[in-house]
Amino acid sequence: MRFEQIINDINNKIFFPIYFFYGEESYFIDQLTTYIEQNALDPSVKEFNQSIVYGRDISTKDLIDLSRRFPMMGNYQLVIVKEAQDLKSIEGLESYLDSYLDTTILVINYKYRKLDKRKTFYKKFNSTKNVVLFESKRLYDNQVPSWIEKTVRLQGYEIKPICSELLSEYLGNDLSKIYNEIEKLIINLKPGQTITEEDIERNIGISKDFNVFEFQNALGLKNALKAQRIVQHFEANPKEHPLQMITVMLHNYFMKVFLYYQLKNKDDKVIAAELGVNPFFLKDYKLASSRYSTQKIKSIISQIRILDLKSKGVGSTDGNDYGELKELVFKILH
Repeated sequence: MRFEQIINDINNKIFFPIYFFYGEESYFIDQLTTYIEQNALDPSVKEFNQSIVYGRDISTKDLIDLSRRFPMMGNYQLVIVKEAQDLKSIEGLESYLDSYLDTTILVINYKYRKLDKRKTFYKKFNSTKNVVLFESKRLYDNQVPSWIEKTVRLQGYEIKPICSELLSEYLGNDLSKIYNEIEKLIINLKPGQTITEEDIERNIGISKDFNVFEFQNALGLKNALKAQRIVQHFEANPKEHPLQMITVMLHNYFMKVFLYYQLKNKDDKVIAAELGVNPFFLKDYKLASSRYSTQKIKSIISQIRILDLKSKGVGSTDGNDYGELKELVFKILH
């Protein structure tokens, strides 16, 4: 089942005897587990019919025995196993599949790991009727901004495309961490308001003027003064702007400008999909492509790769020398 389908079923009070949530991305697993915990039972019967246990504290046999109890004064009992990856001999749960109770909702929260789909354990869970098996996969970096926009809209707010890109770049792809920052951003907003660069700077500390996207745009527009000012800010704040991250971002940016050349006669939606960017940003690549020739871009990409190696200590005694970045900016703009 998909994440949205599981949530929709819960909202409609459709529950299954067994939920097995697993995978490398803990955010979706925790969200689904919490949602079932909040919605499966009436508050008046939770004291009698809800059990939350941890994998490290319970044996497979005791978990099965707990799951085979009948509810008191209600239709269901809810058993949640958190951190089930710490459960010893989890394969022993196979026996419960042969005689599970329809009156028990068993939720298995198995994080940070994949299941081996070649083994009988996975095959049996996957083939047993009324078992919801959900794999929580990590998002690719280029999928995170759209996830941020979708998550913000579900909360009843909007967010500018540049803001979702900023959050993605500076917070990485840890969805739990990003979600917590989104909560900070919306706490003082009115429903329907849009999250802006000013909100992000005020609440999270990411500068709206001195960030890697403004740096890229300055280079794309050949604004030498702005580009050098941003580099000076990076140099003064190396922890927030590590050279290794900047070189990766620059490389990706100029690769997309180069790719734009090959695609510029196609439909904007096609180009945006090929570049892996929000259509909102296409104008930036269009402007950059009008200021640099393909030969110049090839040269820039080559120079960025050299700087990337130096930032990692290859052919350089100082991997954090921003003087090399200043020199690269000069070469790009001349």
